[in-house]
Amino acid sequence: MHDFILRELKNTNIEAELNRIGFDKSYTNKAADKFDYKNIKIYSLTPAQANILKQTALSVGAECATHREVITGKAAQSNCILGGSISEIKKIGEKLKFQPFGLKELGEKLINHTSCSKIERCKLVGILNLTDNSFSDGGMYNDFEKAKEHLVEMIQEGADIIDIGAESTKPYSQPVNAAEQLKKLLPVIDFAKDKITLSIDTRSAIVAEECLKSGAHIINDVSGFDYDKKMPDVIAKYNVPVIIQHSKGTPENMQNSPVYYDVIEEIFLALQHKVAYAHSKGIEKIIVDPGIGFGKTREDNFEILKRAEEFKALNCPLMLGISRKSLLNMKEEDNLTKDIYTTSLNALAIKNGADFIRVHNVKMHKKLIDLLKMFMVK
Repeated sequence: MHDFILRELKNTNIEAELNRIGFDKSYTNKAADKFDYKNIKIYSLTPAQANILKQTALSVGAECATHREVITGKAAQSNCILGGSISEIKKIGEKLKFQPFGLKELGEKLINHTSCSKIERCKLVGILNLTDNSFSDGGMYNDFEKAKEHLVEMIQEGADIIDIGAESTKPYSQPVNAAEQLKKLLPVIDFAKDKITLSIDTRSAIVAEECLKSGAHIINDVSGFDYDKKMPDVIAKYNVPVIIQHSKGTPENMQNSPVYYDVIEEIFLALQHKVAYAHSKGIEKIIVDPGIGFGKTREDNFEILKRAEEFKALNCPLMLGISRKSLLNMKEEDNLTKDIYTTSLNALAIKNGADFIRVHNVKMHKKLIDLLKMFMVK
């Protein structure tokens, strides 16, 4: 009797594995698509669209699940789950280009979904709070000289971007008026604008515009345009990148028993709507942030971390902010201890698709990224 030996390949470079078994090297790149399997949820198809998609999927050996009443026409709409290898999904996309009922656009989207561009390395976003009440370092850098010193330190430690804020948005915090924010922000921007890329953490369109005039490069709106309706116009006017974050409610009320019917789906669809709105305003440089800690339970936050890669379907770079937050459940611990555990979780964040991580301890996370290079090499 032959002694068959089986080993499941997980998190491996499939092209290298194909070469190791003597597969035709001239074909490994294309063949690798046949071994990369995806499950894609597609929303709100008509019965005709869903039936055609299902038949097309079956024709190439893939699977497509629909509402049970799609075949009878009794379901007005159906969400669908399409499952197949990248190679099969590309074939489905090509076939749909020749189908009626607007399915040509779906075909194009499926093809684009299989070839999303990736950022080469996760970028480090260092946090500089010019506040007296931030949850982890409030008051530490409220003084201009201390702020400058910490900013230079983070640059030297390897930050790619510095995110500066003068308004705490921790749970139950109160808004800070534009004049007070700008009094703290503008001197730091003037000092740092030629030294590193600067992101401004503000919900105020007035603050955003004045900071951009002074040399800032990115706006980080934790309200995702909900707080100040003029914010999209400012972003479009200056043609700068914007970080659109999801937040359920405002800092004053966001942690009052937040409830979701499906946390990932609800956040995904909310961000999809905001991205579409941003595009309609002429904004193209968009980073999305699902908003860990902003109107979420601890369980919600870990679900976001676990399934972060699902947000990549928005076709925008992904930012995650875990640093020192309550999901660590370490309210009484010192910041160094929090940073150690934050770094551990951020290893998962990077593995699960984060393009940017927002952190307090830049030095520790720079070492993490250097170590992870060994795991990320293809």
